[in-house]
Amino acid sequence: MMSLQESAKNSGLIKKTVNEDMNSKKKNSKALKRDIPFIVLVAPFTVFFVIFTVIPIISALALSLTDYNLLQINHFVGLKNYTRLLLDDSVFLIAFKNTMIQALITGPIGFILSFVIAWLINELGRTTRSIVTLIVYSPALAGNIFFIWQYIFSSDSRGFINNFLMQLGVIKDPIYWLTDEKYNFIIVMIVSIWMGFGTGFLSFVAGFKSLDKSFFEAAAVDGLKNRWQELYYVTFPQMGPQLMFGAVMSISSAFAVGAVNQSLTGFPSSNYSTHTILLHMTDYANNRFEMGYASAIAVVLFVLMILFKAVVNKVLSKFGG
Repeated sequence: MMSLQESAKNSGLIKKTVNEDMNSKKKNSKALKRDIPFIVLVAPFTVFFVIFTVIPIISALALSLTDYNLLQINHFVGLKNYTRLLLDDSVFLIAFKNTMIQALITGPIGFILSFVIAWLINELGRTTRSIVTLIVYSPALAGNIFFIWQYIFSSDSRGFINNFLMQLGVIKDPIYWLTDEKYNFIIVMIVSIWMGFGTGFLSFVAGFKSLDKSFFEAAAVDGLKNRWQELYYVTFPQMGPQLMFGAVMSISSAFAVGAVNQSLTGFPSSNYSTHTILLHMTDYANNRFEMGYASAIAVVLFVLMILFKAVVNKVLSKFGG
């Protein structure tokens, strides 16, 4: 039989365990009450994120494995849409090439220009800085303002560029800027860069305004000799979040090109010279109603964006981003 001493000892252990459990529950209850305001603030965003991001992605992935076309009952076809896309769809391969070229050129150039201009603007006075920021941001703010470029590169003699070159005697006949394959893709990329000063640019402007000046003073004491060293060792590490946000926005806008291309060069463009993956997806979704195939295109575009985001993240991590 258990002795009285052992029984008392076990009883004490039980009481200690119960007390610890009660204290743990009280701490958890207090922590939950403390986090309630945060949960209330985050909950709406989480709900919207699930509804408008997670569910569409899952739905697109599921539909890409079917032959859904809005007219007939859909059937599971496995990877048939993907094999058709990569092996049998020659127009998609053109769209893929155009998208990659446009993204690899306009994305980095737009990102670098946004950062450099924001850096230069930061050196201006407060009033001048606000005015210049508004001017630089105005193309993105105005939306479909790119129709101005339709007048500038109009194919008749009244177009600004054609009229200017004809007045100088450089050309005798108007050039079909927006339909000629030699020019239209370059023009589309120029306009895309011009319109690319959006939220990424504003994040850079805000990032420069929030820099801690004491870091620059300490860097000067430590022997930094020029602005380039200051930029690399002081500015970049402090602007990591802004750099990442700007990179994500640049990637998104670079791969989601379509509206500018279609508005300037028509749909389809001459020999699909400015055709992109987004336009290809829109064609099959809105014109041909092949939603399963369009979903497969959307999934491929999404995977490309994720891969490029991972590459950019790795590159920016070397600069303190």
